[in-house]
Amino acid sequence: MKKKIRYKLSIWRILALGYLVTMVLGSVLLILPFATKAGQSTSFIDALFTAASATFITGLAPYDTATHWTLFGQLVMLFLMQLGGLGFMTIVSIIFVMFKQGMGLHERRVMMMDAGGGSNALGVKKLVIRIVVGSLIIEAVGALLLCIRFIPQFGALKGIYFSIWHSVSAFCNAGFDLMGTADAPFVSLTGYATDPLVSLTICLLIILGGLGFCVWGDVLDCKFNLKKAQLNTKVILIVNAILLLGGTALFLVFERDNPAYDGYNFGQKLLASFFNSTTARTAGLSTTPLDSMSDSGYMLTLLLMFIGGSSGSTAGGLKVGTFAVITMGMFGVFRGRRDINIGKRRIEYSLVARSLAILTACLMTIIVSTMIICAVEKPEVVNFHDALFQSVSALSTTGLGICDIASQCWLSKIILIILMFAGRVGILTFALALGEKRTAAEIRYPVENILIG
Repeated sequence: MKKKIRYKLSIWRILALGYLVTMVLGSVLLILPFATKAGQSTSFIDALFTAASATFITGLAPYDTATHWTLFGQLVMLFLMQLGGLGFMTIVSIIFVMFKQGMGLHERRVMMMDAGGGSNALGVKKLVIRIVVGSLIIEAVGALLLCIRFIPQFGALKGIYFSIWHSVSAFCNAGFDLMGTADAPFVSLTGYATDPLVSLTICLLIILGGLGFCVWGDVLDCKFNLKKAQLNTKVILIVNAILLLGGTALFLVFERDNPAYDGYNFGQKLLASFFNSTTARTAGLSTTPLDSMSDSGYMLTLLLMFIGGSSGSTAGGLKVGTFAVITMGMFGVFRGRRDINIGKRRIEYSLVARSLAILTACLMTIIVSTMIICAVEKPEVVNFHDALFQSVSALSTTGLGICDIASQCWLSKIILIILMFAGRVGILTFALALGEKRTAAEIRYPVENILIG
């Protein structure tokens, strides 16, 4: 008798496969004739790119959303954004909770797929409801605030639609907008750079989405008494505050002579700088034209995009927690300390090693991708400056772009799709796979040193 070979998929592979299937189905819907406005056409590679960008909530796009896609196409993209943001955050938050409970991988997968009514499954069900309801409430409040501005400007139906769209896009850190026109495509939210209502509402949605359920759920559980919060929550909130405020101050200094700021008073420059600092954390919406930024502002945007948001959130990037662990580990090594302490808690060096592995993988991926894009594209289409920015934007799922994607060759688009997929699913999958418990090897070889530094 022949033995049956069983292929056992881990929850991480199922998660990745699910997003790939969603991307392909989305591209099939977007390539339909009635998804594109009259007089325009959509190639399959561009439909696939748009579906990937929406599913992996990035925001890079070969076409302007408002002028190229019909209402049907826009609704398909809205559904992909919501599924890619809320669905991902829900699944990953549940997985984090299951890991914390010390359950086996098989048990976790059974719990995820079991529709039965066991006590643990009930707990997971309540967790899902809490995440979904909480996220929808945040998006609804954001949409209501945006309605105050958009309804008088666009009318009732269009104003409500625009409010819902941009609230979902901001909370999911997706970066798509509907503000483009035939004469001025890809303008994003530059028309609201000095509007506190729109700018601050979008920023708040981006920040909440970038924190993720693991953080704001813990804040609610401890009734806003942060002294009782988990170490992860405290670290994420502190580092986020430093990055937001530090980024705002630096943008205010670097972009003080930005031509786009002509006529702005100090308060308006401060608002625009805060928006730049917030959106660079993988949100993708912008109120300042990226081609007007200084070289210092360009580098600061690259750094903030690369760091990204929190694990288990709608944001991408290296992740704030990973950045914090690497930074603390660096200071610990330089000071010759045996342990890495944060407050009254100690971090294992194995966590630093995994964080450094993720950092190295991200940097190598960006370098290789940038080289390939520069090799296959003509300099007048994409130069090194553009290719590097694009690669970081795609891998961090930010969506900020400074060049025309539609004019790029199919190979560049495939590379960017792979980067978006890796940034949304692969890096986290890799990190969590490394975090699983492994049986130590029975044979341990002698230690020998290699010169470094």
